[in-house]
Amino acid sequence: MRESLLDKKVMKQGDETPTFKMLPDVHIIKIGASSIIDKGRAVTYPVVDKIREILKNERLVISTGGGARSKHLFSVGLDLGMPTGVLAQLAGEDALGNAHILGTLLSPEGVIAIPPESIGHLLPLFLRAAPGVVYAGMPPYSLWEHPSGKGNIPSHRTDAGPIILAETFGFKSVILVKDVNGLYEEDPKQNPNAKFIDKINVTDLKNMNLRTLPFNRVVIDILRNNRQCNSFQLVNGNTPELIERAVNGEHVGTIIYNDRFE
Repeated sequence: MRESLLDKKVMKQGDETPTFKMLPDVHIIKIGASSIIDKGRAVTYPVVDKIREILKNERLVISTGGGARSKHLFSVGLDLGMPTGVLAQLAGEDALGNAHILGTLLSPEGVIAIPPESIGHLLPLFLRAAPGVVYAGMPPYSLWEHPSGKGNIPSHRTDAGPIILAETFGFKSVILVKDVNGLYEEDPKQNPNAKFIDKINVTDLKNMNLRTLPFNRVVIDILRNNRQCNSFQLVNGNTPELIERAVNGEHVGTIIYNDRFE
């Protein structure tokens, strides 16, 4: 109690204490907006139908991104010289719109979209009342968003949110639903012969320094520092069955994991 919280020895003491898992039987699924929701009914409805089936047996937290609207917002905001914190605040509103869309489609199952200010404190309560909830995946840093290393676009976006939330609540698994089969050494949409990466740890992935990734780059550093959420799986939402299989623990996409726990 009398020592500095900046002292390395004091800081290390926390590593010796196991962290309590608040919701260890809950899965979190991030539904990509550009990958799924922006493509309309033909792609979104089969994913929603599959989530309905999963909710019969599992408890889910469903996270959403902002998609095309956020990209347009960033374009306008950068042109106007908006700082990182303001862009983060605005992007959260776009993601919330998609959360309400999914919440509406899943409302017959009792699933609703939770406002950002309620997700942290009331999540366990909502999951006692319903098998799942939907929320906007943008981390609530808002105006306090960390300055980006390059440019003004917020580093912590809607792929980072589920990883952070999973670390806080100790979720059972994290699944990012995109429109690719997993991680590749190059963008498979530009190079169909790109090499597929079945499984990789964060150290090797960071050292590869790939030109592009199908998720926010800051996720690598977040996962490296985590203690409870040690991995996530990237799956293709164009085949909704893969989502259920991933929830059941199957390896059906790319698994990225923290090698500190090997």
